[in-house]
Amino acid sequence: MTSELKGTAQLTTAMMLSGTLGVFVVESGASPFDVVFFRVLFGALALGGYVAARGWLRDHGFTRRTLGLAVLGGVFIVFNWVLLFSSYENTSISVATVVYHTQPFYVVLLGALLFRERLTAAKAGWIAVAFAGLVLVSGVTPGDFARGGSYVLGIGQALLAALLYGLSTLVTKRITGVRPHLIALVQVLVGIPLLLPFADFGAMRAVGWGWGWLAGLGLIHTGVMYVLMYAAYAKLPTAKIAVLAFVYPAVAMLMDWLVYGHHIGLVQALGVPLIVTASLRVTLARPVRTPAAAPAPGTAGHAPEAASRTATPVASEA
Repeated sequence: MTSELKGTAQLTTAMMLSGTLGVFVVESGASPFDVVFFRVLFGALALGGYVAARGWLRDHGFTRRTLGLAVLGGVFIVFNWVLLFSSYENTSISVATVVYHTQPFYVVLLGALLFRERLTAAKAGWIAVAFAGLVLVSGVTPGDFARGGSYVLGIGQALLAALLYGLSTLVTKRITGVRPHLIALVQVLVGIPLLLPFADFGAMRAVGWGWGWLAGLGLIHTGVMYVLMYAAYAKLPTAKIAVLAFVYPAVAMLMDWLVYGHHIGLVQALGVPLIVTASLRVTLARPVRTPAAAPAPGTAGHAPEAASRTATPVASEA
């Protein structure tokens, strides 16, 4: 098996696992804060064991600055997960996942606003196309905003989750010389004390079999999935990574239909190809550098680098 073929298999597997994340969250029966707390707890154990076994804790490469950036990225990632999982409750796994997949556009817009990275007319046009698709996928009408309700709240939560993911991407892309596994480990470790005040341990007594789903989120969706993704990034060109990233929302929508009978309507479905096409065009556009601009970042899994990748899953990931 060639290196690229092996990387394709690894990333496809990782994205398929990511697509099952919503089912694990819902089936756990826990609140979003509790779900994320135990995800980062079990995930820290899985990633910590892996990097320790590989001997990567020695000569980790962190400086005070890069460790601080990793911690800040972790804060964004942790609350991004809380909002995304809350959105599952208020909309559906399918709608929340597709809306959440607008992350690449937030990365571009935030890069232009915060770091003066150049925003070309072509990228601006594709971002407009993507948000037109977002309007269709969301299915929200002006009347819905007037009435309010949980569905509109869920759409907002997914959008805010994508925004926090974009902020984490921009922060983490500025970490160099550190293995992405170590950055990911720092980010999940940050979530433990951060979410401890919000965790309801009393409610967890009634979870029962939900503990298995929570352990799966940490061990499978944070441990195994991250290891597979980072192994694949080193073997694949950016174009293939960008295309394979869409296995995640496709599997998420399939699982939502198979397990819960949820599916998006015909009009909503028209927005999906708009978001997919625009995301690929923005992600694969050649970076435009200016003297005052840093290299234009991509989303996690969309723009791999040797030692400084975003330590979060595509659309993670979720």
